[in-house]
Amino acid sequence: MTLTGARVATTTAISLQGVSKAFGHGGSAVVALDSITLDVARGEFVCLVGASGCGKSTSLNLIAGLDRPTVGDVTVHGRTALMFQEAALFPWLTVRDNVALPLRLAGKGKAERRRRADELLEQVHLGGQGGRRPHELSGGMRQRAALARALAQDVEILLMDEPFGALDAMTRDLLHDELEQVWSATGLTVVFVTHNVREAARLSDRIVLLTSLPGKVADEFPVTIDRPRRIDSPEVMGLAAAVTDRLRAEVRRHGD
Repeated sequence: MTLTGARVATTTAISLQGVSKAFGHGGSAVVALDSITLDVARGEFVCLVGASGCGKSTSLNLIAGLDRPTVGDVTVHGRTALMFQEAALFPWLTVRDNVALPLRLAGKGKAERRRRADELLEQVHLGGQGGRRPHELSGGMRQRAALARALAQDVEILLMDEPFGALDAMTRDLLHDELEQVWSATGLTVVFVTHNVREAARLSDRIVLLTSLPGKVADEFPVTIDRPRRIDSPEVMGLAAAVTDRLRAEVRRHGD
């Protein structure tokens, strides 16, 4: 497994080559991923979809360096941050201090931390909220703060594991717009895990469909719909229907 922290002269940000991941040993081992080969281009927005237990989150953990493949190679060109469904903000810190924590760990001075944290809070539409505590924010606002904290790590690759899954439809739709704006402005490479096929069609450049356990790449769908998109547009809904049909066929095949 290779992790590269600095920018390099390559158009590929992430490469998985023949990657398998098993948990346990011998006859009791559970194979979560089986011989996955997948490249993600620098600046690309890729969504991973599939039934529960297909290895989507395992894939993110391997890319993030939180785990290692049993077989195969994972190569990552650039610094990564991982966002989860729960914002995981420290409740005893203010929103500003939560965002500034990576800067503090990097040895930045207090004035620089405050300035940069406030810039990032403005970028995610939380300007003026830095002095509040996480429990004073809505779920959508907490996820915005988590996004700002991820950006504070000066990352090139953002890994997102169902980050909007617990939010209501209206808040999720607003955060789609804001995430797309941040992605467009920063040139981030994004790998986004979701169960929501319409969300994938709304956000991504490419949808990668994984099979049920063990996870393999079953199909890929390039998304050529012009941006900005609406989740209820005929184009997005049509693509989502095609992906859903393919997903249902895969689930039925696995069940049989």
